[in-house]
Amino acid sequence: MAFTLASHILLVPLGVALPFVTLVMHHRGLRKGDPTALLLARRWSAVMAVQFAVGIVTGTVLSFEFGLLWPGMMGRWGDVFGLGFGVEAWAFFLEAILIAIYLYGWRRLKPWTHFWLGVPLPLAALLGAFGIIAANSWMNTPQGFTLDAAGRPIDVKVQQAVFTPMFGPQYWHFVVAMFLTAGYVVAGVYAVGWLRGRRDRYHRLGFTVPFTAAAILTPVQFVLGDAIARAVFHKQPVKFAATELVWDTDTHVPEYMFGRLQEDGTIKGGLKIPQLDSILAGFSPSTQVTGLTSVPASDRPTVTQATIAHWAFDIMVTIGSLLILLALWYGWCWLRRRDLPRSRWFFRCAAVAGAASLLTVECGWITTEVGRQPWIVYQNMRVSEAVTPTAAASLWTMFGIVVTVYVLVFGAFLVVVLKMRTRWRLADSGPGRALAEGPETDTPYGPRPEPASNAPGTHRAPGSEL
Repeated sequence: MAFTLASHILLVPLGVALPFVTLVMHHRGLRKGDPTALLLARRWSAVMAVQFAVGIVTGTVLSFEFGLLWPGMMGRWGDVFGLGFGVEAWAFFLEAILIAIYLYGWRRLKPWTHFWLGVPLPLAALLGAFGIIAANSWMNTPQGFTLDAAGRPIDVKVQQAVFTPMFGPQYWHFVVAMFLTAGYVVAGVYAVGWLRGRRDRYHRLGFTVPFTAAAILTPVQFVLGDAIARAVFHKQPVKFAATELVWDTDTHVPEYMFGRLQEDGTIKGGLKIPQLDSILAGFSPSTQVTGLTSVPASDRPTVTQATIAHWAFDIMVTIGSLLILLALWYGWCWLRRRDLPRSRWFFRCAAVAGAASLLTVECGWITTEVGRQPWIVYQNMRVSEAVTPTAAASLWTMFGIVVTVYVLVFGAFLVVVLKMRTRWRLADSGPGRALAEGPETDTPYGPRPEPASNAPGTHRAPGSEL
């Protein structure tokens, strides 16, 4: 389950946010009559479709794993929190239909009609995120039910089960993370091209639009991250203690950057900042922070699990802080000169920012899931009660099959994207254009050119990126 979640979530930022980024570029192209912007939008829509196809495979495997690996949880609690998965499934099907319409609409529909038919795409993606976060936030703060004498949930209140105390903080933190990650990933492609000497308008526009969106959202995300940490402090105090390595309940609690929790409650290594944890939790050094020892050892994460959650949280915060500095660098140069930074180091950092953002997404889910241990449904069901009793040998066989399938699927994804990139490079180089004509290489609207023709407005420097 950890492997499939970690693999699937790499595709989620593009699935949730790439439609929005594409439509922003599409709108710019139509509003300004910009063929370069339209060509970028069209090519991004092709990548969006390939990514969605891969997401179908990885998402379907996850849906099967919920039933196969966690029969105890789904059997007892499916009636309570299953609505979230239902919403996500409907959003998934709706998004598939809308992507098909959007791809089909290039050149076949009137420009603005085509654009407006694509507008529901980001909304469908947000609806899918709504469903999956509703399910996960319920696992963190379960409510909307009562238990009968046998301990089974009855009298389910759907609205309460969906809108749990952690839903708002988790949803907005997740959504903004997806949008800024997609922005940095897409911009990073063109940052690499910029570093390789491709300084044409195609690369400039392909970098500027997604990077600007990501830079604006980065400080917003930092505020939302602080809000969700404070929500965890109030609603899941033991998880907060695990992520901050707080052993005993106390005030004036120090903050540790990294470090490892030991069995006796001491912390080995790391950077200690006096009183900062209490200040961050309640804006005062006298704020009392609940410690791990406030509950029995069987009801809290182990020292290893707490250290994992702590490191994941600290990596996420550290990268987020560095991305804020990168966004400020970009904003300062833009306000002063209305131009991109001229330093190659800026573009080196921008090229790395996409991978770093994906790492923060992984760390966010690790913090959420590992910090909740040993509970799969917080304070209502342990992982040991939910997991399948299937023999370990069978699980290892299934795990090997899943890893093999995922390697093949992600390998195919990379091959397809690289082939598209090669075809687009040929299309952008004058002599190779006749060999590269295809549905994403000529002008997005208007009559199709003859195979050997050179359509105006589509030539750029050789070696253009996606």
